[in-house]
Amino acid sequence: MIAVVIPAYKAKNRILDVIRQIDDQVAKIYVVDDACPDRTGKLVETECNDARVAVIYNSENLGVGGAVVAGYRQAIADGAEIIVKIDSDGQMDPRLIDNFVRPIIDGKADYTKGNRFFDIESVQTMPKLRLLGNAVLSFLTKFSSGYWNIMDPTNGFTAIHVNVLKMLPLDKLDPRYFFESDMLFRLNTVRALVMDIPMTAKYDGEDSHLVPEKVALGFFAKHVKRTSKRVFYNYFLRDFSIGTLYIVAGTILTLFGLVFGLYHWSMSISSGEPATSGTVMLAAVPALLGIQSLISALSYDIANAPRHTVHDLVSDARDRD
Repeated sequence: MIAVVIPAYKAKNRILDVIRQIDDQVAKIYVVDDACPDRTGKLVETECNDARVAVIYNSENLGVGGAVVAGYRQAIADGAEIIVKIDSDGQMDPRLIDNFVRPIIDGKADYTKGNRFFDIESVQTMPKLRLLGNAVLSFLTKFSSGYWNIMDPTNGFTAIHVNVLKMLPLDKLDPRYFFESDMLFRLNTVRALVMDIPMTAKYDGEDSHLVPEKVALGFFAKHVKRTSKRVFYNYFLRDFSIGTLYIVAGTILTLFGLVFGLYHWSMSISSGEPATSGTVMLAAVPALLGIQSLISALSYDIANAPRHTVHDLVSDARDRD
């Protein structure tokens, strides 16, 4: 069964049209009213006659992530196999749903997400501030998630196999605008295969609830934290590899070179005597070797991105049990 989750907040003008465009391959549609001040949920209950639609009400505003998780939980309880998430603002074309679920059905992906960067003409229509912000976030998300082959990490058009979703700690997912990036980090911890799906988006001058200057620092801090966690999980806690050696050697050598060099540089300044060539080499060589090791670690990490689906493995294990 394919289900669709639509988080709704101030979406009265567009929500009904979004629902109308969802075709018959979808068995259930969950509209999650996230304590919406314009009562979007009530509008759907009153004006929508689609029997597939169920409205879920959050008693308080949980953010887009909290709303999606509420929909996920209900879809899981109702027996969904694949859950699609689309936004309620009309920027995403529901007619593309089959493009997102087909790779999962065919066993080619565990999680699919939209990518607005495939089509150059589509990119040119994107507001410049969003384009810049998305490029920066894509770069940071590659580090924190380990999915080096993806772009457009904040894209909210996604689909996921329920077997993989059940492996994720839903209560720990970031409840607000970092939700999509946090999903990618969590998916990497279970080695799920993620695939980008080309799409276009419509920008009709609607107001975004995301204020870049207010979340930029918070997003950066969260990416740093998740990058550290991912490296620890993948290269120290769950496995040791040549990547682990690169990280350890690179960190030790780089720090030694920098600390040793800075110490003798400061001593040279205070004494007025230039450092000897041997001292310079003793600082430079470890630092250069360390940087090279860290570059090798990065190269290894890129090559180590998940390449096989896991939802079928989970299903097979449950069948044997």
